[in-house]
Amino acid sequence: MSPDVAIVADSTAYLPPEAMRRHGIISVPLTVVLGDRALEEGTEISARSLAEALRKRNPVTTSRPSPALFAATYRKAAEAGARGIVSLHLSAEFSGTYDAAVLAAKEAPVPVRVVDTRMVAMALGFCAIAAARAAEAGGAVDDAVEAAERRAAGTSAFFYVDTLDYLRRGGRIGTAQALLGSALAVKPLLRLDGGWIELLEKVRTAGRAIHRLEELVLETAAEGPVDVAVHHLAAAERAAELADRLRERVPGLGELHLSEVGAVIGAHTGPGLLGAVVSRRGGA
Repeated sequence: MSPDVAIVADSTAYLPPEAMRRHGIISVPLTVVLGDRALEEGTEISARSLAEALRKRNPVTTSRPSPALFAATYRKAAEAGARGIVSLHLSAEFSGTYDAAVLAAKEAPVPVRVVDTRMVAMALGFCAIAAARAAEAGGAVDDAVEAAERRAAGTSAFFYVDTLDYLRRGGRIGTAQALLGSALAVKPLLRLDGGWIELLEKVRTAGRAIHRLEELVLETAAEGPVDVAVHHLAAAERAAELADRLRERVPGLGELHLSEVGAVIGAHTGPGLLGAVVSRRGGA
């Protein structure tokens, strides 16, 4: 990692730990509020605990990192030798995380570029890796930002949920709210579009929805080469089967990551989530 540029991402990137270590990416955790307890994502609450709480219909909410936490993170990176910082975050349409980072950046001891990637999960994670690689190659802050934005422009995210109810409760379904009445009776396929969640298709059964999810990945990956991530919440078998099929079928496949989402995204999608991120190598 270049000592001059530090890369920060929030915990909703769900980067593999090995990738974070290899590229020196710093993670700032969001918070999950379970009942009267505020718990840091990734360290104090597991996806399994979150899924169990949701099934029991226990109250679950999420919260952005504080500006003070971002300020401490930026200060520590500067003390470690960074002369500039690129701070990459999930869509500002979902969370106040970006705003908190912007507030902290104003007081940072070194220049900080805060980027709303308009992404989430490994759609954000691939942007962070691209920025880190640019820094490792000796690039400045602007080069790392450009690499992240280029990667974001070439990244698509699709996902299946068993029900739209969790997204409806959290107010994160965007214009698809108008379709909730009928969509709740079927199996919805969604996509990340313009930093917001949009209802893409309605399918009659879970099996057909997952098959269609696979086809969407193949259609998007046709221009290759691409990296792919498969995410799930409490659906490990489904996710592993999808990942195996994509390894066989995606032309020009680079990396393929398989992981369970954390508690913050899980709180808004519910158990049964199955997602796929397709990210073009080299960006758009």
